[in-house]
Amino acid sequence: MANTTNLNIIFEALSLIPKIHNVLNYQKKAKTVSQEIQENSPAKTTRRLALGLATIALFANSSIGNSVAEENNGFFITGPLQVPSVSSNIINKETGTRSFLKKGMYIANIGTKGRIHRLKRYAFDLLALGDLIGSDAWNYVRKYLRIKSTFMYYDFDEVITTAEVNEKQPLTDLANRLFDNVEKLEDAVKKKNLPQTQTCYQETTTILQEVMDRMA
Repeated sequence: MANTTNLNIIFEALSLIPKIHNVLNYQKKAKTVSQEIQENSPAKTTRRLALGLATIALFANSSIGNSVAEENNGFFITGPLQVPSVSSNIINKETGTRSFLKKGMYIANIGTKGRIHRLKRYAFDLLALGDLIGSDAWNYVRKYLRIKSTFMYYDFDEVITTAEVNEKQPLTDLANRLFDNVEKLEDAVKKKNLPQTQTCYQETTTILQEVMDRMA
């Protein structure tokens, strides 16, 4: 009878969980299992009890997962991705944006320290891009350049925003020099103009090295 009492307590607790509508049906089946408990050996009893509870837990957790996913709890994205924006002065003054920015990307907020580390890492990644220039990999070079530069654009904005007052302008100048060159490089890659691409990339690598030194 002790096993039957414990099962009743478990089912009463489960019935209090919101938005789990199927639990009651499994309670009826569990009562049948509890009646069979008295008629079977201890080994079979333990096995059937475990299987019964596992089945209930599986369906219950499924209902809970759906419920949580529908809520705005910060762990799930149930709607369109938010369009990121910048508050610092790093846009192209003529166009009001940057030509290399890739849309539909999720930029995770990993904190200022995380963004500084990512800026350094992505600058290093772009320094290795030169090996592909001139190797008939224009589409890959352009996509890779846009993805890395898009992350760096929004990371730079966050770093500038949270920087000390005397650091904001030097960081802004560095970011603008970098992104001005990236726009020229992206345009040259798009046109598959090898001489222009090589020249722009050489200028960009110098600034990328500055970014790595600054974020060290």
